[in-house]
Amino acid sequence: MGIALNNNYSQLRGLAGVYLQDSYVLSISQAPGEFTFVLDAVLTPESTRYEPPKPGEQYCYARGRLVFADANDIKWVARSTGRYIDANGAVDLGNIDSLRFEQGVYKAEGDWGRVEIRSASEPQFVFD
Repeated sequence: MGIALNNNYSQLRGLAGVYLQDSYVLSISQAPGEFTFVLDAVLTPESTRYEPPKPGEQYCYARGRLVFADANDIKWVARSTGRYIDANGAVDLGNIDSLRFEQGVYKAEGDWGRVEIRSASEPQFVFD
C-alpha cells in the first residue's frame, strides 16, 4: 500500500461519531454525481446511535452508507478486488484506512484501493 495519509475526516460534521479505520467496507458503488461506500461502521460515543458493544465485539457497529453526493469528478488511483472473510463467514473489502480532504477533493484509501472524489458538498454518513 502507499504512504499513509493523515486523516482529517473527524472535522466533517456528517461523519461525527463514525470511526472509519475499523469500519468494514461491504461494497462500493458509483453513479453519476454520487460515490458511496456501504459500511458496517464503528460508532463512537459521540454518535446519537451509540450503544455499548455487544458481547464478543470490540465496538458498536451500525450499517450505513458513506455518501459523497454532488461528486463531479471521481478518479480511481488504484483498485483491488481483494475480499476478506471474518470468523462468521461475512465478506468485506477491508477498511477505509484514511480519508482526508483539501479544497473539495476527498482522498480515500484502503485495501480496496485509492480514490479521489471532487465534491461540492461534504460526505454524509446515512444510517440504513
